[in-house]
Amino acid sequence: MPTTRFTPSDVDELRAVLADTTASHARLLVEGAGTAATTGGRPDPADAVVDTTGLSGVLRYNPADMTVAVRAGTPLTQVQAELTGQRVAFDPARGRRGATVGGLLATADGGPARQQFGVLRDLVIGATVVLADGTVAHSGGHVIKNVAGYDLAKLFHGSLGTLGVVAEVVLRLHPLPRHVVTVAVPGPAEEATRTGTDLLGRGIEPAALEWTPDSGLLVRLEGTEEGVLARAGAVEAVGGTILSDDAQVAAWAGVDAVADPAAPGTTVLRAGTLPSDGPGFVATLAAAAARAGADLAVSSGVGTGVHTVALTGGDHAAVLAAAHAAAGPAVTVLRHDGLDPDAPLWGPPPAAVALLRAVKQRFDPTGRFGAGRLSPWLAPVRDVPATEGVPA
Repeated sequence: MPTTRFTPSDVDELRAVLADTTASHARLLVEGAGTAATTGGRPDPADAVVDTTGLSGVLRYNPADMTVAVRAGTPLTQVQAELTGQRVAFDPARGRRGATVGGLLATADGGPARQQFGVLRDLVIGATVVLADGTVAHSGGHVIKNVAGYDLAKLFHGSLGTLGVVAEVVLRLHPLPRHVVTVAVPGPAEEATRTGTDLLGRGIEPAALEWTPDSGLLVRLEGTEEGVLARAGAVEAVGGTILSDDAQVAAWAGVDAVADPAAPGTTVLRAGTLPSDGPGFVATLAAAAARAGADLAVSSGVGTGVHTVALTGGDHAAVLAAAHAAAGPAVTVLRHDGLDPDAPLWGPPPAAVALLRAVKQRFDPTGRFGAGRLSPWLAPVRDVPATEGVPA
């Protein structure tokens, strides 16, 4: 780990740090609260760390417009605590450990609420980023119906600190729900997918629709008490049981524990499939885990096709290989504690790898940020086929 650490406190300091160190610190690693240090590829050696935790605090909160502007190093929990009657409708498991807004954007993290509200890129209406040479770029603004400029938030979403540093973010807000109920419907993944598809087709509009082997299908409903109870009754009619307050807290904590387990030596994967392909994907990984002598925990977004898998014991590389074979490039390693250091973390490159490299070349032509995080996708090497038009 580099000994030099820059901790700017605002955009101007960040701009100056990056502009003044282009020659002395050619390779930089961007860090926030450290809750996603093992997400994506293993970073290459860097000359310095840009610590974003100094970029902290709420800049502007406008309840009437339902927006809040924050510095990117602000923990999500701090943002939520400063809101009144409103929320950022976003529930990543790492949020409870102090994950920052910028870090959650850079890692494309999310939680069960993605079913209704999407992920963080869907809630960002403005962003300020600082590029490798100190250039400051803005997009969006402070009102929801704003279309000014390029949508940098979507570009930086999932970039893993390879394009620049997210400095400030403007988020859209939603009202706190008056009533929340979770209904559990027991059954295997195949039944959960059929049930979830039926509920969505009937307009039940769950805030979250998540399946785990232990809890079955968890249907979280939010809104007015009358509306929630009416929809809960419809879910009860297909075999569901309304959970008590304590039971629903425990059930969703179990979902979070898959994405952010406390046990050491754990490997955590996130993969995307068509929702209809989810049961087959889960079965494929369960069979691979059994062959590899690994214990598998899983949580599947029935309506979104986003699956999270945690592995303990056994040969994790074999299970990761099975995930790559089944879902291709739509697999991200969130934690690789249980993997051999030489195990490849990314699978086959996406069809748009040439575009990824072109974006990298445009935003960070000297390769200053995040080397290794998206390797080998961002650097043409022997095991990534050359593609016509890839920037040199």
